[in-house]
Amino acid sequence: MPSFDIVSEIEQQEVLNAVENANRELDTRYDFRGVEATFTLSDQVVTMKAEAEFQLQQMLEIFRAKVIKRGLDARSFKENEVVHSGKTYSQSLNMLQGIDTPTAKKLVKLIKDSKLKVQASIQGDQVRVTGKKRDDLQEAIAFVKQSELEQPFQFTNFRD
Repeated sequence: MPSFDIVSEIEQQEVLNAVENANRELDTRYDFRGVEATFTLSDQVVTMKAEAEFQLQQMLEIFRAKVIKRGLDARSFKENEVVHSGKTYSQSLNMLQGIDTPTAKKLVKLIKDSKLKVQASIQGDQVRVTGKKRDDLQEAIAFVKQSELEQPFQFTNFRD
């Protein structure tokens, strides 16, 4: 029986490249001359540090542009609160890896309510969709792509 997996993954190398490109742009921008501002990447978190809160907003726009240029989805990063300590402001962006249980349940319910001839099941941090015909699976992919969930999805392991 044909099947495929719905996953939500971010390619770490592309995130690292986006962080390095954003740091490079900070070095060349006139409005950031003489300002302590950096992007850092550790584990699943990108941290932005600057001297003022409005600079963090500019840095966020720079980072989003670099992420999109690298072919990643900007929705893959969840913004946390701005933290002010001493004379620096910082903000962290968490990477959304995997599909959490509530989102997976919502996804399975959407697929079942769509009346497509496929079955969806949660398997860890991914959702497996199976059907009798390849065309039904392709319809399911198109349906998930056009559904407006707040997380980007990729479709892997398409098997006949």
